Amino acid sequence: MIVSVSAVLLLGVFVYLLWRYARLPLWQAAICALFGYLLAASSLGPGIADGLQSLARFISGLHL
Repeated sequence: MIVSVSAVLLLGVFVYLLWRYARLPLWQAAICALFGYLLAASSLGPGIADGLQSLARFISGLHL
């Protein structure tokens, strides 16, 4: 749960920066958000969430 909230916040900030500085039209950002919402509700959603959690565990296990 914490990983998904962090990912949502990070991606939200990224979309805001694209909209603000790279002149991403607001309608394109809205379509991307709608696509992400529908993708999460599909049968691929749990697999994507598991992949993100595995990636977070891998990154947290790195000793730099």
